[in-house]
Amino acid sequence: MKILNTILAVAAIALLGSCAESDSTPTTPTVKDIYFAGHQINSEGNVVAAFWKNGTATKLSDGTKYTSARAMTVVGSDVYVAGLEYNGTNSIVMYWKNGIATALTDGTNNAYATAIAVVGTDVYVAGIEGNGYWVAKYWKNGIATALTDGTDSAFATAITVVGRDVYVAGYEGVKRVATYWKNGIATALTDGSIESIANAITVVGTDVYVAGSEYSGGKSVAKYWKNGTAISLTDGTNNAYATALTVVGSDVYVAGYENDGAPKGPINGSPIANGNQVVKYWKNGKVKALTNGTNDAYAYAISVVGTDVYVAGYESYGTNNVDKYWKNGVGVNIETDIFSHSMAQAMFITTN
Repeated sequence: MKILNTILAVAAIALLGSCAESDSTPTTPTVKDIYFAGHQINSEGNVVAAFWKNGTATKLSDGTKYTSARAMTVVGSDVYVAGLEYNGTNSIVMYWKNGIATALTDGTNNAYATAIAVVGTDVYVAGIEGNGYWVAKYWKNGIATALTDGTDSAFATAITVVGRDVYVAGYEGVKRVATYWKNGIATALTDGSIESIANAITVVGTDVYVAGSEYSGGKSVAKYWKNGTAISLTDGTNNAYATALTVVGSDVYVAGYENDGAPKGPINGSPIANGNQVVKYWKNGKVKALTNGTNDAYAYAISVVGTDVYVAGYESYGTNNVDKYWKNGVGVNIETDIFSHSMAQAMFITTN
């Protein structure tokens, strides 16, 4: 089950940001529908891909196989969700349109999806495939494009399409170098001297924004890059990870989580120094904590609607994970049952 541990360890996502502006102060449009994608654990202990619309869950499989949703987008009345299905031997790249599954790989190799974008009638899914070394790929209408040659492992974690240009973010190499590909051409965001990863990408005009993290002094520093120039969001005191971003006008919003550094325990007379993860977002580098560190919590998506900031993820209550979102800092459980064992890893918001 090594592949399942890898799957749960990689976080990547497709994002939505929207804004309405007036001549003076921004106005906030009315939210019509709010969607989340992720998974639940059913009563038999099986992981089931699901999405939620306004708090109502729709399961994407019957629960007999391991399935998980990692990304989503909504076009009109059509709901697209990307993820994986485990066939007992290997995982398969999947996407669901309005609950109908389409497999993009045949199960010969391990593969899974991390991001999805839809432009017109074209469906783009990013992810990885391989046995041994991972190959970063994207699929357009089921046709695969390899971004790396398989001589070293690489991960595709996010995708966005602007006109005819396809941008994919991720990382490659044993050292892990944060990278994005534009139409298959790689741009490294670091020099490779220390480990770095990219988890999200968005393009505004000619500006390319990528969010992720880079290791410094043995700690992971949350940061984003604008046109290749790095902006650090944390100081390296504690491990921190940037997992999602959106840009609204001149404002850059990044979501993620940071370890609070507080010892747990004591256990057997000794404190455990790994602390809890705290959900945070940064607006133009200014941080706002959304949880207090009492429980582990993780963020994987961010969206801005007018003056309202939404961040989605999950919070752990003992052995149970509960999917939730935070609107302007106030947490809301997507599942009202804290014993639901659910996780939200993608979000999409529509407005009137």
